[in-house]
Amino acid sequence: MSITPESVGVLLESSDFGDRLRAVNQIRQLEPSIGFKLIQVAIQDSNPRVRYAAVSQLSTLGQQDLPQVATILRERLHDEETDVQAAAADSIGALQLTEVFDDLQQLYHTTSEWLVKFSIVATLGELGDNRAFGLLEEALKSDNELLQTAAIGSLGELGDDRAIQLLIPFATNPDWQIRYRVVQALAHLDHATGQATLETLAQDDMEQVAQEARNYLKK
Repeated sequence: MSITPESVGVLLESSDFGDRLRAVNQIRQLEPSIGFKLIQVAIQDSNPRVRYAAVSQLSTLGQQDLPQVATILRERLHDEETDVQAAAADSIGALQLTEVFDDLQQLYHTTSEWLVKFSIVATLGELGDNRAFGLLEEALKSDNELLQTAAIGSLGELGDDRAIQLLIPFATNPDWQIRYRVVQALAHLDHATGQATLETLAQDDMEQVAQEARNYLKK
């Protein structure tokens, strides 16, 4: 049976959430302009799994109407389901909706959910708004290593050379995965101090870290 806007619409109205979830997946096979209209139905679904799938898909469909999507995602940041909030943060970064930055920052400071905090920190680099620097600096001081790792990556993506002095202390972190992420972050920052740290990391005891640093130094 072929997938059509009509068949997807029928599934979206089903009382079975499995049908509605399948409809969200089938939207990927429709024209983006049509899919965008249908995905908005799923975003209001009563089932959090359906809402999560729909909000996640906005990262691609959202280009159809960025101002409208900014409003939708701003609302979903306050969804009752943590996963949906996290998906909204991810899509905001993917679409570079800088007008929603203040909402992301406010949610970071008010939520107690580490997954939401992680998604916000991880998306800030992709968002590309220099206002995020202070929030990422704050996240680096977290006692949660996953948040620290996400902040390191986002500071690299943000490309602000002020990050170098914040990143250097993590170059000697006992967790090699953090050192690995420092290498990747410093590679985005064109500064002599960062290069010197990369040269040191190229001699790291962990081969994955050392090889990554050597790869960037060759470029």
